[in-house]
Amino acid sequence: MILELTEERKQAIIENDQCYDGCFFYAVKTTGIFCRPSCKSRVPNFENVTIFSSAEDALKDGYRPCKRCKSGGRTLPDEEWISHVEMYIDMNYAEPLTLAYIAEHCHSSPYHLHRVFKKIKGITPLEYVQNKRMREAEEYLKNSHFTVKKIGELVGISNASRFSTLFKERHGQTPSDFRKGKGNE
Repeated sequence: MILELTEERKQAIIENDQCYDGCFFYAVKTTGIFCRPSCKSRVPNFENVTIFSSAEDALKDGYRPCKRCKSGGRTLPDEEWISHVEMYIDMNYAEPLTLAYIAEHCHSSPYHLHRVFKKIKGITPLEYVQNKRMREAEEYLKNSHFTVKKIGELVGISNASRFSTLFKERHGQTPSDFRKGKGNE
């Protein structure tokens, strides 16, 4: 059952109050994760919070348990967790993502996230971010008339020179040359 987000519940979340554990769980729409009130994760934007009376209700609504506070009394298998991390990156690649930022939003430590992601995917989370950014840049270069600088900004690399360098390292050609050849279709 969904409960009202009262000031008392907000305060319990802000203060990580263990007294409220078991009374309700809070889920954050932007991460797809639900937590106990005592979870030590970052205080969420309350516009994105839904309050549930039980972990089962949060699970039924499509949220996954937090790895940090082990909400719901269980955690996801690593493979499933990493697929959720990938989805988070895919939806937020244009943001200034760091390992610490991703770990915080995916309720993990940076070390644990890095280790598990690399074990399962064969690359680090930040390599995954760069790969996603470059794939999106390729699409913009093929299918838009945006400037190279604008495309860099759209994929999360605001420094045009840095964007061109990263693109050339990956493709062996500048973004402009790639656009002229449309990626050697």
